Amino acid sequence: MTTRQPIAPKHRSRDVTVGPERAPARAMLRAMGLNDDDLALPFVGIADMGSDVTPCNIALSSLVPEVKRGVREARGTPFEFGTITVSDGISMGTEGMKASLVSREVIADSIELVVFGERLDALVTIAGCDKNLPGAIMAAARLNVPSVFLYGGTIMPGRFQGRDVNIQDVFEAVGAHAAGKMSDKDLRELELVACPGAGSCAGMFTANTMSSAIEALGMSLPQDASIPSIDPRKKDSARRAGAAVVALLHAGIRPRDILTREAFENAIAVVCATGGSTNAVLHLLAIAHEANVKLSLEDFDRISAQTPYIADMKPSGKYVMADLDKFGGVPLVMKRLLKAGKLHGDVLTVTGKTLRENLENTPTIEDQPVVYPVEKPLAATGGLVTLRGSLAPEGAVIKVAGYGHTKFTGPARVFDREPDCFAAVDRREIKKGDVIVIRYEGPKGGPGMREMLAVTAALVGQGLGSDVVLLTDGRFSGATRGFMVGHIAPEAAVGGPIAAIRDGDVITLDVPNHKLDVALTDAQIKERLKTVKAPPSQYTTGALAKYAKLVGSASQGAVTS
Repeated sequence: MTTRQPIAPKHRSRDVTVGPERAPARAMLRAMGLNDDDLALPFVGIADMGSDVTPCNIALSSLVPEVKRGVREARGTPFEFGTITVSDGISMGTEGMKASLVSREVIADSIELVVFGERLDALVTIAGCDKNLPGAIMAAARLNVPSVFLYGGTIMPGRFQGRDVNIQDVFEAVGAHAAGKMSDKDLRELELVACPGAGSCAGMFTANTMSSAIEALGMSLPQDASIPSIDPRKKDSARRAGAAVVALLHAGIRPRDILTREAFENAIAVVCATGGSTNAVLHLLAIAHEANVKLSLEDFDRISAQTPYIADMKPSGKYVMADLDKFGGVPLVMKRLLKAGKLHGDVLTVTGKTLRENLENTPTIEDQPVVYPVEKPLAATGGLVTLRGSLAPEGAVIKVAGYGHTKFTGPARVFDREPDCFAAVDRREIKKGDVIVIRYEGPKGGPGMREMLAVTAALVGQGLGSDVVLLTDGRFSGATRGFMVGHIAPEAAVGGPIAAIRDGDVITLDVPNHKLDVALTDAQIKERLKTVKAPPSQYTTGALAKYAKLVGSASQGAVTS
């Protein structure tokens, strides 16, 4: 744990409020209704990612008044400001999906610039959709001003033909429809009911995975990760977040006091125990980078190997986040892991208390169907496996939750773009035993490393989820299931071995031995790469072009530098 340094409550805002030379700044602040008392208090930024572009974020702005109330009651002066979001679920399968991961960096940068430029003393971030969450914590770690994260909350499940459904079911229904297994009428009926209102996607997909990881990191209040968006408790959580950040300011607790290596190990353990999204690997590596904490793919492998998979959550299991919330939320998972010695209990959190103290004071229901005992887990090891081999010298990631450990060997079917692969899947050209390769979709090559739920869900919908393997230097949605290997590094655009693969090459996925290989010698791969030329990017100006120039390897979190 870092050694804490005292913080003057107005350690930044005094730059714009103190002294005769700051009269112009004070005049501007008074124009917004601030008085002498307001100016004398610490300034707290509230980064609101509310927007109308996704159900994940439509309710966020309704939480801002409660955060402001909490800040004022704790004797701080709140300032709301906005930043962007990109809806993964809406842009999925389109060219627009390339903007998703880029938005993580823009969110972090925009929060940093406002807090830095306006000399704010502390920060509350309110986030909903997938890239909001890591972007917010990256900014907090980078700024290192007292910060609290507030999750907008999960969506409730819909009901279709007597069963609970969510957006995962709709994506998979597209594949079933293409295979003639679902009628037009049923597909439309499912579309109408799958997403009943506000909130982030229902299962342990990326948003809920990251909200769980952030609570495990200690950056949000206990149980915040699981409260549904429409639940009245969410507003109470918002008010308490506002009060908590002012308390952190007076206590001198900064994000890097909380974001220690032990905290990241806790977050990884929770992700592995809940069968969380592979995107957590990318995002936790990026957050650790901002917090100056050394973290690598090997850490994920090590922790997954010693962490039991205990939460029966979708996409591989039965339940959604709102179900887990009924029994106490993420603290229920963490209590069981802590008791089994799988978590560090003495790490600091935004409550000013340790994780162990928080869990002791958080009620949970032990007799429930969602979280299994550590002694009788769904699987003995966690849901994430990292792979290396001749196809992935720097590493790759697969989620095995619900599928066990497997070996698979088959011929390559190679595509240089996701849409080309989706068209082949839609035409039913992918056959049992194929190893699908989608390349030039990595951080630089995409650019933007888009998710591929449209393809993976269509394969599952056609009944091929357990009969094919998909490999890519891109990434997957948290709703993806099946034998899908992502984040292959180095990516094709920088000359990674995946660029050398041709149709028919024999590829072997060996999960028990953490290997991903092609039946080519190193010399053959090098010889082929001499003749490979990456497709020219159509993005030569604008945000995507800037990102492609600055972004690094997925094996290090795809951060820009």
